[in-house]
Amino acid sequence: MKEKQKLIVLILLVVVAVIVWGYTLNKPSAPSEPVAVLQNYKLLAVENPKLHWDNLDRAQKTEYKSNGRNPFSVIKPPTPQEIAARNKADAQKPQPGPVVQPPPPQPTVAVLPPNLKFFGYGTVPNGTPRRAFFTDGDDVYIVPEGETLLGRYRILKVGNTNLEFQEISSGLHGTAVLEEPAPSPNA
Repeated sequence: MKEKQKLIVLILLVVVAVIVWGYTLNKPSAPSEPVAVLQNYKLLAVENPKLHWDNLDRAQKTEYKSNGRNPFSVIKPPTPQEIAARNKADAQKPQPGPVVQPPPPQPTVAVLPPNLKFFGYGTVPNGTPRRAFFTDGDDVYIVPEGETLLGRYRILKVGNTNLEFQEISSGLHGTAVLEEPAPSPNA
């Protein structure tokens, strides 16, 4: 398009915009009648809308006294006669002595979780400590000696066939054996 045609189109667009803008300014924005919902609204029948301080003070000073009923249960509470009969029946039963079970034995060796496998080790030149390779499903962790694994186990020593570690929370030491990968089936 030529410059003259572009100028004519621009002037026409400005004229149309002014006409639309003028039309919207002259149109009333809100209806002059109240909405039907507000016309049918009925006020609450309140004699005195102010706060009743005497009722509020009395309610705040009231002390709760339970009658034994659970307000959140639909089950009827037992009557005093039922409670007395139950207590009498319980008193007639022989009471067994308290059964004391010995505490479970404390573990003496730390064990890695069964899903965590120690599958290899490696070294980086320049005299850095050995690194242990662990797998947890699809996740692989590479942890150097002296560092922690999953925030629970400190790797103490990485050997050729096993790994020495310490469970941080209990201080127990443990050993994990290097797990060789299963041989691939020959086709």
